[in-house]
Amino acid sequence: MPPTHLLSDDVKRHIQESYSAWLLARQFRPRRGQREMIAQIARTLVGEEPRLLVLEAGTGTGKTAAYCLAAIPLGKALGKTLVIATATVALQEQVVLRDLPDLADNAQLEFTFALAKGRGRYVCLKRLDDQLKYAGADAQVEIPLFEVSASGADVYPELLAAFAGKSWNGDRDSWPQPVDDAAWSAVTTDHRGCSNNKCSFFRQCPFFQARAALEGVDVIVANHDLVLADLSLGGGAVLPEPEACIYVLDEAHHLPEKTQQHFSRSARVRASAEWVDTVGSVLGSLTQRFARPEVLVDLASKATRSGEEFALAMAQLGESMGQFDYRPRDDILATHRFPHGEVPHDLRELAQAAQLPLSELAGCIGRVHETLQQALAGELDWERSFEAEDWLGAVGQLETRAQATLALLADYAGASDTSPQARWANDHGSDFELVSAPIQPGALLQEALWSRAHAAVCTSATLTAAGRFSRFLDRAGLAEAQATRIPSPFDFHSIASLTVPAMRSEPRDFQAHCDEVAKLLPDLLQSDASALVLFTSWRQMRAVVAELSVTLLKALKVQGDASKQALLSEHRRDIEAGRSSYIFGLASFAEGVDLPDDYCRHVVVVKLPFAVPDDPLDQALAEWAEAHGKNPFYEIAVPDAALRLVQACGRLIRHEHDHGRITVLDKRLVTARYGRVLIDSLPPYRLNLEGI
Repeated sequence: MPPTHLLSDDVKRHIQESYSAWLLARQFRPRRGQREMIAQIARTLVGEEPRLLVLEAGTGTGKTAAYCLAAIPLGKALGKTLVIATATVALQEQVVLRDLPDLADNAQLEFTFALAKGRGRYVCLKRLDDQLKYAGADAQVEIPLFEVSASGADVYPELLAAFAGKSWNGDRDSWPQPVDDAAWSAVTTDHRGCSNNKCSFFRQCPFFQARAALEGVDVIVANHDLVLADLSLGGGAVLPEPEACIYVLDEAHHLPEKTQQHFSRSARVRASAEWVDTVGSVLGSLTQRFARPEVLVDLASKATRSGEEFALAMAQLGESMGQFDYRPRDDILATHRFPHGEVPHDLRELAQAAQLPLSELAGCIGRVHETLQQALAGELDWERSFEAEDWLGAVGQLETRAQATLALLADYAGASDTSPQARWANDHGSDFELVSAPIQPGALLQEALWSRAHAAVCTSATLTAAGRFSRFLDRAGLAEAQATRIPSPFDFHSIASLTVPAMRSEPRDFQAHCDEVAKLLPDLLQSDASALVLFTSWRQMRAVVAELSVTLLKALKVQGDASKQALLSEHRRDIEAGRSSYIFGLASFAEGVDLPDDYCRHVVVVKLPFAVPDDPLDQALAEWAEAHGKNPFYEIAVPDAALRLVQACGRLIRHEHDHGRITVLDKRLVTARYGRVLIDSLPPYRLNLEGI
C-alpha cells in the first residue's frame, strides 16, 4: 500500500508553514507555479508506484526551493535520504552554498545536508606522499612502476603542506588555483587502487572523511556523474542504496546523454598492446622487490604469457581495422561506423581471440592485487611486506585498465546480441580505436534507477519540445512517469523580443553564411553594450572572427582565448566599468551561464543548434529510429534542436525585471517547415520575423 497516510494534515501544514515562513523572511510573493510544483512533488512521493515525476518548471518558477520544501519534510517522514543531483558544478555549488542554507535559516525546516563527490575529486594522500617520496632518481630506479609527474613537482609540496596545516581539505575544487589534469590524476585514485582501511593514511583520507559525513544526513547533494557511477557499482557504494533514496535530478535534460557517456566503452589497439609492457615491468619489479615469493613468480610468469598472446591478438585486430573505409571528421580523426551496430564476422572473431588472453591477464593482475592486500594485512611472511601498500595503487590501476578493455572486447565479440548499441572505429593517425555506446540509455536507467528508487523527480526548465515530453521520456526510459509542465511566470512578450532578420544565405553554404554573419554583427552589436553570440562550431566562429574589424575585436571575449570563468569575469568587469563587451562562444556558453541585466542585453544565435551530422552516435540513433518506423529528423533531430535553442535563448532573461532581445541569424527558423516547431517550443517572445 502507498504511504498516503504520511501526507497527513500535519505534514501538509508543516510544508505550508515552511513555505510561508520562507516567503516572509525573504520578502517574496507566493508564486502559483511554485505552489503547484510543491504539491505535485508531495503527491508523487507518497503516491502509488512507480513514484516517478517529470516536471518542466519554466525559468523563474523557483524550482530548487519548491522541490526542497516538498521533499525534505516528506523524506524525513518516510525515513528516506533525499539525493539532489545536478548536471553542472555551478548549480551543485548554488544548492549547497546558497539554497539549502537559506531554507535552513528561513523556512523553519530542521535538516542536515552534505555534499557528495566522486573519489577522483579528492587527493589520495598515499599517492601524494609517493610522488614526493619517489621524486629522486635513486628511488625511481628502486620502484620503476611509479611515474613521477613532472607537471606536479611544484604544486605537490604545497598541497601536502596545506593539508597538514588544515588550510585545505583535500578537495580539488577547494584548491585556490587550477591544478593541471595530468598532475592531479597522479595524486588521486579509483576504488581498485585504494587499500581502504589498510592504508596508512586512512584516518586522514579526504575521501573517506567526506563519505563519513554522508552517514545519516537528510539531504545529499551530488551530481549526475556520481549517481551513475554509484549505480554502475550496484548502488550503495558511495550513496545510500537506491531503495532508501528519494532522487531529485535537476537539469534532467542532461541525464540521458550523461548515461550514454558513462556506459560507453572504448579501447585503442596499439596503446593496449603497448600497455602489456607496462604490466610486465610492474609485475616483474614487484616480484623482485619482495624477494621473488613463489606466488608472485607464478602469477608474473602467467601474466607474461597471456600478455604476449594478447599483444599479438591486438596487432592482428589492428591490421584488420586498417582495411576499413574511414570518413574524415576533422584534421586528426576519421571514423568508420558499423551499420546497425553489427560488427563484421572476422572482426568479431579477432575481438574474441584477444578477449581470452586478456581475461587470463586480468585474472593474474587481480590475484596479484589480492595477494598484496594479504601481505599488507600481515597474512604473508614476505620480505619487505610493509611495502605492499606502495604497490597496491599501481596494480589496482592496471586491473581497472584491463577490465575496461575486456568489457569493450566482450562487447565486440558478442556484437550480434540484441541490445541496441552504436559501434564504430576511429582512426587517430597513430592508432585505431574501437568504441561502443548504448543507443537507449533509458533502458539502463530503468534497470539501475527507476525500478529501484523509492521515488524520483526529474526537473529542468527545458524538457519539452513544442509542449511535448515524448523525446525526453523516451530517452530517459520514463514511459510510466507522470509528466507536468509549469510555465514561467515571466511576461516574456513585454520584456524580450526575438528577431530573424532577412538574410540571403543559408547555413548549408558555409562561406556565404559566414560572410553575411560577419557583415551583420557590427550593426547588431553596436546598439548594445553587452551580448552573447552563440555558434555551433569552432570552424564558423573562427571564420567569422577573422572577418571582423579591429575595433570590434577589441570588445570581444572569444571562447578558447582563456578559460570560461576568466572570460566571464573579464566580461563582467568591462560592463561594470562602462565598456562594451561581447562574448563569442559555443554550446558550453549556451547553458548554465548567468548574465542578468546589463551583463547580457542581446543573445545572438548564429545557427540553429542541430547536432553535427557526422557524429557516429547520432547517426546510429537515426538509423535505429528509422528501423523502428520513426522519422529520425522530426522525432529526434528537431526536438533536440528545440531544447538546445530554448537553452540558448534562456541566457537572456534571468529574472522577471530583466529585458533584452534575441536575434537568430538562420532564416530556416521561418522558412523551413520545422521552424514552427522550434518557435512553438520557445517562450512567448515578441516576434519580428523579417526573414519571411
